[in-house]
Parts: sequence; C-alpha cells; structure tokens
Amino acid sequence: MLMPGMNQSGVRRVNTSVILRALAVSAEPTTLTALAERTGLSRRTIELILDSLVEAGWVTELDRMPISGSAGRPARRYELRAEHALLAAVCITTSDASAVVADVRGRILGRAHGPLRAYQDPQATLDDAAALVLQALDDAGGSVDRLRAGAVAGGGAIDDDGVVRRLVHTTRWEGVHLPDELARRIRMPWFADNDTNLGALAERWRGVAGEHDNVVWAILGNRTGLGILIRGAVHRGLDGAAGEIVEARSIPTGSVEHHPVAWLSSPEPAQRTVALARFDAARAGDATALGEVDEFVENIASILTILSWTVAPSLIVLGGGLEDAADVLLPRVRKVMRDARTPAIELRATALGGDAPLIGAVKLALDRMDTELFGPLVPSA
Repeated sequence: MLMPGMNQSGVRRVNTSVILRALAVSAEPTTLTALAERTGLSRRTIELILDSLVEAGWVTELDRMPISGSAGRPARRYELRAEHALLAAVCITTSDASAVVADVRGRILGRAHGPLRAYQDPQATLDDAAALVLQALDDAGGSVDRLRAGAVAGGGAIDDDGVVRRLVHTTRWEGVHLPDELARRIRMPWFADNDTNLGALAERWRGVAGEHDNVVWAILGNRTGLGILIRGAVHRGLDGAAGEIVEARSIPTGSVEHHPVAWLSSPEPAQRTVALARFDAARAGDATALGEVDEFVENIASILTILSWTVAPSLIVLGGGLEDAADVLLPRVRKVMRDARTPAIELRATALGGDAPLIGAVKLALDRMDTELFGPLVPSA
C-alpha cells in the first residue's frame, strides 16, 4: 500500500495497521492468503510484518493446518492476541453512565455503571464518566498501561471531530470537545459519536444487521434519535445532525413523549418500570393499555414511514429499550406500515439490548486503529 509522500517506514506502519485491523475483526485464525485478499498487500509484505508482530508478542502463529484438497505445504495461520490491548467505551445519558472495557475483538471484560451527579455540568459528568471507565478497568483486571484507546457515546449532534454541536433541551454541552476532555482525564486517544449512530454500528458488527449495508437504528418514544448507516458507514451529515429528528418540529416525535408506554426509551429506571407494566397489561388484554399501545404504534409507524420513503434502508432496528416490548410492538408496527404500502423494509428489534451504544463505541475505536494505538512501531526492513 503506497501513499504519495510517505517514506518506507511510514508505509510499513500503515501496512502494519491494516494487518492488525484485519486480524482484529476476523472471527477465526487467518491465513496469509486470506490476509492478502482482505488487505490487497503482497504475501511477502504480510509475511515480514507478521513475523515482526509475532516476535513483539502481538500476534500468535498457530499450528499449521493442511489446505483442504491440497497435497501442498500446510497453511500458516495467525491470530491476534486480543488480550494484549484493551479498549474503553462509555455511554452517557441524562441521568447515568455506563462503561465497559473490552479486548480488541470486542469481548467485554469489565463493566461499571453509576448515576451522574449533575448532567447539566459537562465537567462533572465527564469526571464521573472517566471514573466509571477506571472502575470497569478494575473489574476487567486490567491496568491503565494496557488501555490503547476509548470512545464515548452521547446524545445530540456530535460532529466528526467529537464536538457536541447541538443537544436538545440544553446548551450547556454545546462546543464540548468530548475526545479532548476524556483524554485530559485518561491519557490516551479518544473518539466520540452519537449513541444511536453507535447503536447502528454495533448492530451491523455484532447484531441483527450483519447482512445489511443500509440500516436505520431507531430510538423512539421518551427519547428519539436515529443512527443511519449508508453502505455500511455511519452517516452523520452536517455537524453530526443526521438522525436528530427530535429537533424536526414537522415530525411528530414529541406527541407521545410523556405517555407511559413511551417511557420504554427513558433513561429513568422508574419510568421504564411503569412502561413495562403497561405492556404487561396490554399482553393481558387490558383495553386501556391496548389503546395506549396502538397510539404509540401509530406514532412509531408514522416516523418509520417517512424513513421508508427518504432513507429507504433495507433494515430498521428498534433499540434503546423498545426491544423489551418487541413481541407487542413489532407485529403491530409491521401491519400499519404494510397497510400504508411502504417499501418492504425489514423491521427487527436490537439483539444487543442496552449494550448496543457501548459495543458500537468499541467498534468506533477499533475502526480508528493505528499502530500508534494498538501495535508496535515496526521498523522498516
């Protein structure tokens, strides 16, 4: 992989990064041939870099496995030592925050969760978030020197640099550079994105959207937001505003915001408990609860119908708490959309539950992987 103006050492660093990323996202040990197909690098280049990575302890060469149908020499297989580096992720809501520490395959090793002292105070909130990351690291049995990078999932419009541009109901967070602020507290590279964007990213990586390139991941109800993937990549739009439909007054996002059934997506545990009880009542045939559900379904379907004729994804995923009533919501929403003759978009509930933004944050950090973060600076030959 040659880049104009880059010397041999720089090219080797980039190639090392490409190989590390390919190994990190591979579910199984990988051969030289497979790495060459995925990276576009020559076998000789890959072999030299892998030898250096094995010597440095970042990659393990496994026992050779015979190639099926071939009498030739068994293929060399390689696997990233996922435990060699750790990633941190933290998700901030208006009332609490959750943090995880994971290896570079995305396997969660440690967790922490706690209330926020004052969400309207960004500095206090980010102090709380950093403390939770360190608690999760302790839960994982890791040390700070093994942390390579982190990512934060937050609400509102967050631009490509991780700066909060707009947040509904408050201006206190506007202009806060989330990566810089977290890096001041835990010294490593940080990245940031909207929680629904990261939910979509996670769903395609580890959830129900693995076979889809164009996906919308939706939180609707007490909280409202969309994460949009186009051709497999997050679509943020200008200043990260894409998907922040809570700000679009012409879309009826707020008409059910205070209805108990809509509290499924609330960050407040007490409200969620009430919502779950209303759905239990609906399942039991309570007429009032069923009426509330039907009104909520009409609201959800009206928003998804707009998406069906604008973004037109192949899959819409309901998350952010809606998955806890998927058995009630999905068939009803599907029917309303079918009756409205929308495109035949698949509708599913998230398979990742409340972990979706955190898993997406891990993936965000992994996607930004560079040898300076995750691997040795391999000297040129």
